[in-house]
This record gives sequence, C-alpha cells and structure tokens, in this order.
Amino acid sequence: MLSNQVLYPSRGTRGLLVMSLYVRRLCSTLPRPHGSPLLCRVGVGGVRWAAGSSQGSSSIPRWRKHAKLVTLGFGVGAIVGGGYMYDIYKKVTTPLANPSEGGDYILHHKPPTFNPARKIQIPTDSTGLKITLFQYQTCPFCCKVRAFLDYYGFSYDVIEVNSVTRTQTRWTDYRKVPFAVVELPGLDTVLQLKDSTMIISVLLSFLHNKTESLQDLMKCFPTVAYTDEEGEKRIEIMNRYFLMYGQHPPGRSKEDIVEERKWRKWVDDVLVHVLSPNVYRTPKEAFQAFQWFSKVGNWEEHFATWERLLVVYVGAAAMFVIGKNLKRRHQLKDDVRLSFYEETNVWLKALRKKGTNFMGGDQPNLSDLAVYGVLTAVEGCEAFRDLRQNTRISQWFDRMTEVVKHHGGATLTQERGNMEHKEDQHSSDIVNVSSSQTQ
Repeated sequence: MLSNQVLYPSRGTRGLLVMSLYVRRLCSTLPRPHGSPLLCRVGVGGVRWAAGSSQGSSSIPRWRKHAKLVTLGFGVGAIVGGGYMYDIYKKVTTPLANPSEGGDYILHHKPPTFNPARKIQIPTDSTGLKITLFQYQTCPFCCKVRAFLDYYGFSYDVIEVNSVTRTQTRWTDYRKVPFAVVELPGLDTVLQLKDSTMIISVLLSFLHNKTESLQDLMKCFPTVAYTDEEGEKRIEIMNRYFLMYGQHPPGRSKEDIVEERKWRKWVDDVLVHVLSPNVYRTPKEAFQAFQWFSKVGNWEEHFATWERLLVVYVGAAAMFVIGKNLKRRHQLKDDVRLSFYEETNVWLKALRKKGTNFMGGDQPNLSDLAVYGVLTAVEGCEAFRDLRQNTRISQWFDRMTEVVKHHGGATLTQERGNMEHKEDQHSSDIVNVSSSQTQ
C-alpha cells in the first residue's frame, strides 16, 4: 500500500513539480550544442541540469550558467517591475496632506502690496469684506468671477498678473489665477480663496447663509492634495459646486438647484475648452487676440514696454501652438468654429425650453453668470463676432450685459451687510449696558 506521502506529495514538492514544467519549457528555447538536447532532471532535492544525449551524460556544460542567468534575470525583472508599478499606484491613489477646518485658506502673513489695476467701488456693498482679485484680464475663469462680483455688487480691487513673469504671484504657493485675497472686517485674519468656482460658491453662500461667517463657511470646502498619473501634484476642492444655504432657500426647488449646478460644471468641463482653439485658430487671429487683451487690460499702463511686447508676441505664438493641442485633446471638429457654435446652441436650446429670459428665470442664476463670464473673455475677438453672426446668442448676451452692468443682484449683498451692522450694533449695546451696570 502506498503511503500518503506518495499519493499526496507535500506542498513544497508539488510547487517544485509545477516549477519544473516552466523550467523545461524555458530550456527547450535555449540553443543546443551539436544538436544535443538540454535535459532537466527534477527531484525532491532540486533541479539538476545536464546536456548530452537522451541516454545521459556526466558532463556539466556552460548552458547551466545560461539557465541561471535567465532565472536571475526574471527574478530581478519581477522585483524591479513590481516596485515600479507599486510606485505608480502610490502616486495615483495616495492623497497627500489634507488640511481640515479651512486652515489651508488662512494666510499666515499678509501678502505684499501691489498697485491695483482697477478699484471697483459699489456704494451698496456694506459687507466690510476687502476683496482683492488676482487675475488675467481675459482669462475665462477670471472673467467668470468678475461677472459674479459685478452682478452681486461687491467692491473689489483688481491686481493684473503678468502672464510671463508672474511677479504678482511669487509670494504664494498657489499661483493659478484667479484667486482672491479677502480681509475680514474687525479681524486680523486674511483668507486666500482658490479656484473660480469655489470663490463664487463660498461668497454666494455667505450672502444667503446669514448664520455663518465667511471663515466658518470655508470649512465646507476642504481641499485634497494628490499626485496624478504624471506625477504632478494636484489640489481638488471638495463641494466647490455646492452652495451652503444653511436651510432650503425660499422660491427654489431641488430640481432647480441641481440644474444650476449641472450647467456650472458644463461651463468648466465643456464650454471653456472650445474657446482657446477658436481664439487662436490662426497666427493672425492669435496676434489680434493678444492686441485686444493688451488694450482691454491696459497693459501699456501696468507693464513695462518690453514686458508687454514679450507677452503679446511670445504669448500669441505659444497660444497658437497650444490651441492646436487643445483641439486634439478635446476632440473638436476640424473646423473649430463648428464646435463653438454647437456647444453654444446646446445652451440656447435649454434656454428656449425654459421659456424665460435667463436660465434662472426672470433674473440670472449662477449658470447664466458662468456662461456669460467665460464668453466675455473672447468678446473682442473674431471668434465671438462669428458666434454672434452664426447663432442667436446676441439677445441673451446683451440682456446679461445690462443686468451685470447695473449690479442686478446687489440687494442681496446690501442685506447681508446691513445684518452684519445690526449684529455689531447689538453687541456694542450689550457691552455698554454691562459697563454701566458695573459702574
């Protein structure tokens, strides 16, 4: 009777037998001297190598060294490849620092002082917030923020950043524009609001949510830092498309709020990506666009002559090339104008279905302001003139221009400011009463 060890070999013996099959296959691919086969003898003690006839040979040739080298190569390759893939996995999936409680928006030192390109003063703004917007005049995301600030009647200063030297942003680790520096009334705290969508969301949340301070609302937009597939560090701002109302706003349905959020995301993910390939479609159009940028941004006043010329000529050449790359990346049509018209008509079709002057109804909502804002970035370019001629965007766009110019939403800003003053006055009265009782 056979023993259990023969019928059921140990795990190690079974593994050795399986490995022998792979070794035999590997040996069969190696060159053979004078047609002699390379033999593999597998036993409990290990794998033995021999070369010669099938009757066997006691000589140990140089092929044994080759087999060892091949085996060693496979082992080293597996270790190196495994380590490389693990490194990629860690870069893609492992978050970096994740600041909480809004602390990553608080500046430890007040930023240096720069001469503002413009000072926008709205008499009805009584919030006490001192807002400084760092921007490029014709950046679509910067234009989106300005459209929001102007519509709601915020006072703010504009710092025009040199797009080549970036002198105005060297003091901060976060150098993407736009960003806003906000000094809070009666406090030494200075906040740096990052990302155009987040700036809009947190400021409008501040206007609606009368029970929370701006600093407290910042905690609702935590950041997650991570490394992307190319090894670049990225920052994702959570909840940036959400408004922190505190309680459900009167006069707005859940479907209305979700639709507004959907269109805001569409602007950032789709509409904005058809602009650059259209504005910089040809070298001539790219140069004309930068001349308009210089004019509308008052570059002659704010930059040295050599800086302005550098931005115009080098910028136009660079953006012409970048525009071609963006066309391929976002899979636009060969005639990029058609993509521009097509995406604009997506918006206009939804607006017609709504049957109102604005997507927000009688007054614009954040989706209106987002679409309008990014389109103003190319308003003086040939691409936008073609858009007016080939779509029906003009009527809605001109209505938006008027309502933004006249600060159609400034009442909300004024109400929030008045509430802040009442609370300050109430606190002051309490202090005065307490002092008189103590005396």
